[in-house]
Amino acid sequence: MRWLRAVEHLRTSGEPGVLVTLTSVRGHAPREAGAKMVVGRTQTWDTIGGGNLEAAAVERARSMLGEGRTVPETFTSSLSDKAPFQHGMQCCGGEVSVLLEPLAVAPVVAIFGMGHVGHELARILARHDLDLHLVDSRPEALARDLLSPLADADARVHVHPVPVLPELVLGELPPGTHVLVMTHDHAEDAAILDAALRTEGLGSIGLIGSSAKWARLRQRLLTEGGLAESDVARVTTPIGLPELAGKEPATIAVGVAADLLIRFTAASAEPARKGRSPA
Repeated sequence: MRWLRAVEHLRTSGEPGVLVTLTSVRGHAPREAGAKMVVGRTQTWDTIGGGNLEAAAVERARSMLGEGRTVPETFTSSLSDKAPFQHGMQCCGGEVSVLLEPLAVAPVVAIFGMGHVGHELARILARHDLDLHLVDSRPEALARDLLSPLADADARVHVHPVPVLPELVLGELPPGTHVLVMTHDHAEDAAILDAALRTEGLGSIGLIGSSAKWARLRQRLLTEGGLAESDVARVTTPIGLPELAGKEPATIAVGVAADLLIRFTAASAEPARKGRSPA
């Protein structure tokens, strides 16, 4: 797999990686300036020339992944028998500069229920670099004309018209997906919530609606679904920012989007905090 397809593969699977590029070559080297490879946690794709140079780049990239570093790094390698090496001598005679760029995992959001709030929320989220899954059991809710405002989206938009059992889409979503449940049918909400709470690896799970609605659904999940109190405690409801009052779909959507962006920011900062040395 070439490096560009590897970047797409990592993005789709929700895995981090590092893009490695030879930025300059002086003298003889196994590859020309501009050669690229991609390093994942367990695999690599394409090549910058093999040997000690490539092995050192992979080692540095894996260190970046392990520590959650997000800032690009560079290093220079001398391809000489006089230069120190760890992974075998490489004596082409040149010198190369290497850029290592972390490929961040894009946030993923799945909206179950494309009603008025769902469409307003999709418009906002589509302006951000993320993967956006739109799911509805009503084909007309995902009609081309209704989705036309997303035509120039920065997000990657995935449309799922699922007339029967829309909760099956949960099994197709990458780890860490944030799930928002806002369908037209409370029974459908219950089925999606039940499935989401049994799906490993999801991010946050949010439900739109009143406290009375949640009380009924919560009891149903506990009694009919057999879920534990700790399971249903994972559901956030109401969703959005409590400080932002108003019931207009656009207002609700702004609050929900803002809450998600706060979650994204916190998640992206977490690896850096874990990798930081104590003061």
